[in-house]
Amino acid sequence: MSAAPKKFPSVEPDDVVIPEGKSLGEWVESRTARYETRTLDWDALKFQADYDPIYRRAQMRYIGTGATGVADDENVVPAENFTFSTMVLPAGCEGPLHIHRDAEEVFFILKGHKIRFFIEHKGEMVETVLTERDLVSVPPGVYRGLRNEGIEEALMCVLIGNPKPVTPTYPPDHPVSKIKRDKKPDAA
Repeated sequence: MSAAPKKFPSVEPDDVVIPEGKSLGEWVESRTARYETRTLDWDALKFQADYDPIYRRAQMRYIGTGATGVADDENVVPAENFTFSTMVLPAGCEGPLHIHRDAEEVFFILKGHKIRFFIEHKGEMVETVLTERDLVSVPPGVYRGLRNEGIEEALMCVLIGNPKPVTPTYPPDHPVSKIKRDKKPDAA
């Protein structure tokens, strides 16, 4: 038996409120994130790469700050319903197995071949290999991790279905679960 689909509110044109003091053009521009104004943030998950260089990866934020623990980034479009970023994953590097209990997470491969995803649920492990233009959607409450087994850097879009997701946790027996952050990283 499948659950009934979630109902989303219907927003009519008369319901849309442009922020006071802004024209439609200024409002649209405030909701625009241009590549030329983005920077790769290699520090958001640096605490993991400092532990082991295999965990080196970078985030480029567009909507919201994602779930890396970055508290604020004035250069992003504010998140209302989800976050959107890109991630650079160097060859041979991985994002450790982790869980989001409050959001679906979607990975769309823009560049790269042989990106192995690990999905674990209640002791059962499944692996799948993605390549360019492939996508995987991982529901909340399911562990996920990935490794770039290709020979070139991978680039992917990452969407998290929560405007302010909780920082993920790791399996208790994973070495990353033992690493403590000194402080929340600030925006780049």
